Amino acid sequence: MPENFIHAFIEEDIAKGRFGRDIRTRFPPEPNGYLHIGHAKAICIDFGAAQKYGGKCNLRFDDTNPVKEDTEYVDSIKEDVRWLGFEWDGLYFASDYFGKMYECAEQLIEKGFAYVDDQSAEEISRTRGTLTQPGTPSPYRGRDAEENLLLFREMRDGKYADGEKVLRAKIDMASPNINLRDPVIYRIAHAEHHNTGDAWCVYPMYDFAHPIEDAIEDVTHSLCTLEFEDHRPLYDWVLEALDWPRPPRQIEFARLGLTHTLMSKRYLKKLVDEGAVDGWDDPRMPTIAGIRRRGYTPEAVRAFCEEIGVAKANSTVDIAMLEHFVREDLKARCDSRNVVFDPVKVVITNYPEGESELAAMENNRERPERGERSVPFSRELWIDGEDFMEDPPKKYFRLYVGNEVRFKGAYFLTATGFEKGADGRVSVVYCTYDPQTRSGSGFEGRKVKGTIHWVDAATAVPVTVREYGYLMDENEDGTQSLNEASVAEKACYAEPSLAEARPGDRFQFFRHGYYICDTKAPPEGPRVFNQIVGLKSSWKV
Repeated sequence: MPENFIHAFIEEDIAKGRFGRDIRTRFPPEPNGYLHIGHAKAICIDFGAAQKYGGKCNLRFDDTNPVKEDTEYVDSIKEDVRWLGFEWDGLYFASDYFGKMYECAEQLIEKGFAYVDDQSAEEISRTRGTLTQPGTPSPYRGRDAEENLLLFREMRDGKYADGEKVLRAKIDMASPNINLRDPVIYRIAHAEHHNTGDAWCVYPMYDFAHPIEDAIEDVTHSLCTLEFEDHRPLYDWVLEALDWPRPPRQIEFARLGLTHTLMSKRYLKKLVDEGAVDGWDDPRMPTIAGIRRRGYTPEAVRAFCEEIGVAKANSTVDIAMLEHFVREDLKARCDSRNVVFDPVKVVITNYPEGESELAAMENNRERPERGERSVPFSRELWIDGEDFMEDPPKKYFRLYVGNEVRFKGAYFLTATGFEKGADGRVSVVYCTYDPQTRSGSGFEGRKVKGTIHWVDAATAVPVTVREYGYLMDENEDGTQSLNEASVAEKACYAEPSLAEARPGDRFQFFRHGYYICDTKAPPEGPRVFNQIVGLKSSWKV
């Protein structure tokens, strides 16, 4: 296939003048849950194709199942599309077309292409046949058009209970494509619909509604994921049976698969309903709302979708590739700040008591034009717990008794001793400093191999940091299971400026990674920062 076979097909149609109108696509989610990263790929494909060829792309909600759909999901989908950087040309609901769809169903009945079946769902399933055996015709398949119209109208008027009757297309019970073996195209559902209320008690099935919706909106290219490839003959049959002029062309592409990632709204909803996660926008969730709260940027997501391209075969992408694009985008976007994890106090015994000074630190190594900031420095500091060891291994270049390191932006310090707390862990490290080694002073004496970061104990602000693992573990048999230890909260100390961080502000925590001030944390109390992505990548460019 060409590198982007969808664009190749569109260009072929343009060259042949197949449609005689501008290119039109649509993004048609069902509002039965929040969109996930897989939908982001579809959004980029649908809207991107329209943009590339100067056409239009609609946002359409395929809301044909009143039992599972809700306005909450409608609103979240709108927010997700806009967050990704796209704006729809038309906003539609499949339910806006219920009247037209019903008329189309009656047309099929009148033409002898549809009939009312009294069999149960189990009986219909049992008589559809297999991949090697044809189906068995329904005993009600021979009803005439007049009887079918009467029964269908009685279904519409609420005479029958849910599941008591269905409307089936009359196609071919011996077709090698099971989707063409008299599929159900209307069912009874006495349920309140989020858009139409109780106006209807019969609802079209997706495979019947989908081609009609596309045709009504004058869509030229109906771009779908690969599972709809076997449904394409039914898509074409519906429009041909209705004598629809200029029917759309359906093109299928492979869905996005990501390691450590659950790509199912149904299972994601189960995690939410069972309280396994903190809602649809939990930062561990692969929903667009979740990755937005996690701190991913739309630019990074679009770049990732562009890189993976479109394919005709399903495959799984390493999630490290997505993280690479997030990291690359954040490098130039985020200023650096010092935050200390698992804090251990440092006391500089030869630094004057009661005095302090300001150390200069760069904001962004990638963007020197972002300048420097001043950070308080005094006799007592906090450092990361991992930056001091009582019995260090070889090639450990941080603090241990007798070793000298640079405190970033400040001085050389040498550890002289330590104390342990009641829990047996090191709680205080005693050091001396060399006043001649101040950063920026031009000192050219001895060299040190280690540089560590720190915060001033007198002015440090407490913050809560959430560190994340993958929500799903990859099992040896190829399945996935929920990682029960995918989040850890840590009490940390940060330099003073982070007390003013606003929800949504992103930073690089020096030597730790990229973090975002949580958009749902309470305004009172310490700031809460969610880990976006670490500093190192395991994905090879």
